[in-house]
Amino acid sequence: MYKPDELQSLLEQQQYIIDETQAFTVSISLQLEKPLLVEGPAGVGKTELAKGLAAVLDAPLIRLQCYEGLGEEKALYEWNYSKQLLHIQAEKNQSWQELSTDIFSEDYLLERPLLQSIRSGNQSVLLIDELDRVDEEFEAFLLELLSDFQITIPEMGAVQAIKKPVVVLTSNATRELSEALRRRCIYLYMDFPTPERERDIILKKIPGIESSLADQLVRTVQRLRESELKKPPSISETLDWAQALQSLGITELNQQTLTQTSNVLLKHRSDLQQINQIENLLSDDH
Repeated sequence: MYKPDELQSLLEQQQYIIDETQAFTVSISLQLEKPLLVEGPAGVGKTELAKGLAAVLDAPLIRLQCYEGLGEEKALYEWNYSKQLLHIQAEKNQSWQELSTDIFSEDYLLERPLLQSIRSGNQSVLLIDELDRVDEEFEAFLLELLSDFQITIPEMGAVQAIKKPVVVLTSNATRELSEALRRRCIYLYMDFPTPERERDIILKKIPGIESSLADQLVRTVQRLRESELKKPPSISETLDWAQALQSLGITELNQQTLTQTSNVLLKHRSDLQQINQIENLLSDDH
């Protein structure tokens, strides 16, 4: 498995910039074959890390997007009920014991992301995204997978992973995750990048952009994140802003340009109204 400096370099080739400490943590999780729990504010690149790892490992990305009310049938598996019903109607003379053996078998099983990831013959990257959106009951359901890389289907028994997936869980920290889940993971906290790293990201992702404009964008975005905004700009929104300015042929940021293009960066009316009230936003001094 990759050493930290090698992993850092390979991720950079996939246009994902990671610092040395983060590379060490990710490398450790790969070495130990343990799930990686990545926690931090929305928009710092947690999901993109999983995508970058999939590219580096040349493995398919299997994504489970979490949401309130998510249940086992959408995350793990469900039975093809219509097909089961047709079989039961066609085999009316069979006993229930015979029928249940038939209808609770591979032919009637519909894989969902979690089951798909452990039944794949090749290594995959399983992304369980925004885990903090689901309840603790769903967390408990995940523990078997995270500790033993297996899933128990009552009608069929335990299904062991053919090839252990690389598991990445992300959380925006909107609620506290259980200690049981945390114990099974390697923990990585990701915050908004330093100005130097964010500048590197812009220059890497937006080829040809003026370095002086990148400097201005980074200073402005960093100051906005320090302000009392409803939603601070994410890295992806910073990149969208940089790309928009470049496409318009803008090489220097001023107050008029900021006002005209800030809706690419900010997504709430109150934040757009506040941007003109922040003093020295475009100043070189900070």
